[in-house]
Amino acid sequence: MSDNRSLDLSVIIVSWNVRELLAACLWSVFSCQSSVVSPQSSVVSPQSPATAKPKTDNGELTTEVIVVDNASADGSAARVAVEFPRVKLIANRENRGFTAANNQGIAASQGRYVLFLNPDTTVIGDALATMVEFMEAHPDVGVVGPQLRYGDGSPQSSRRRFPTFVTALCESTPLAWHWPNNPWARWYRMEDHQAGEVAAIEDVDWLVGAALCTRRTVLDQVGGFDEGYFMYSEELDWCRRVKQVGWRVVYLPTAQIIHHEGRSSEQVVAARHIRFQTSKVRYFRKFHGLLAAQTLRIFLLAAFALEWVFEAVKWLLGSRRSLRGERMAAYRQLLQTGLRSRADK
Repeated sequence: MSDNRSLDLSVIIVSWNVRELLAACLWSVFSCQSSVVSPQSSVVSPQSPATAKPKTDNGELTTEVIVVDNASADGSAARVAVEFPRVKLIANRENRGFTAANNQGIAASQGRYVLFLNPDTTVIGDALATMVEFMEAHPDVGVVGPQLRYGDGSPQSSRRRFPTFVTALCESTPLAWHWPNNPWARWYRMEDHQAGEVAAIEDVDWLVGAALCTRRTVLDQVGGFDEGYFMYSEELDWCRRVKQVGWRVVYLPTAQIIHHEGRSSEQVVAARHIRFQTSKVRYFRKFHGLLAAQTLRIFLLAAFALEWVFEAVKWLLGSRRSLRGERMAAYRQLLQTGLRSRADK
C-alpha cells in the first residue's frame, strides 16, 4: 500500500463562479499552517512566520494545489493566475461538471495523498496535516473526511450511511421538505445515535465530498469519479467502490474545515434540483438495479409534479407570486427532463 512519490499531498479544488470564496479558500490553504507552498513561491522559507510548515510524524508536509476552473464567467481563473501563480491552474473552456473536473485534477496531481476540496471551504489550523498523519498511522484507511462546520462555527452534518430505497424517498425530496426530521432521513444522516455525536472518530459508509482525503493507491485501484454524474452522488458512488475493495472510510473530527454550503449550485436552482435527483436515480440504477431506479424516478417525478400544483395554487391565491413563479419554473424544468442523465439515455 506504499507509494514512493516524493510529494505528500495534492489539493484539488474544482471551481465555478465563486471567485471570492475560491480566493479565501486558497489563502486558508496557504496561510493556516496547512502547506509548505505560499501563494507567491513554491516553497516557504523556514523564517516565514505567516506560512509555517505543518509537521507530520514523518516530517514536513509537502503540498501542491491544483485549481480546475469550469469556465467561470466571474474572472476566477484570471484571479488565480495573478494572485496564486504557483497554483497549477486548469482553465476549462466549458463547464465539464464536478466529476470530470476532479478527474482532470487527479491526472495532473503528483501527491501520495489527494485532497478533494470545495472552493467554498476554509481550512482551519493544521487540518490537512492532521488528515495525512491519521492516514499514515492507519494504513487500512482509504478515505478520511474532516468535521465540517458552518460559517458560524456550528457542526455540519457530513457522515452518512449508504442509502436504502426508503431513505431515497425521505431525504432531500419534497416529502423531506414537509417532514424534515423523519426517522429514515435521520438514520441516513447518522443522527439517530447520539453517543457518537460529531466529536468521535468513527468508521462510516461515506462522507459529504466538500473535503475528502484519499491515497494515491486507492485512486490507482478504484479510479476517480464516475463522470456519468455531472455532480451530486459522485462521492457516494466513489466511497462505495472504495469500501467494496476493502478500504475503511473514516470521519475525523480532529481535523476541521468550514464549509459555506452550496455556493456554486445555489446560483442555478433548477439545475441543482435536476442534477441532484438525476444523480440519485443513476446511483440506484447502478447499485440497486433498473426496477429500483425506475420506481424511484416515478416517485420523484410524481412528488415534484404535486409540488408544482401546490405552488400553482399558492400563486393563484396571490402568495409571494415571484417566489412561486420561480419554483414552478424550476419544477417544470425538472419534470421535462424525466430525470434521465445523458449517460443513461
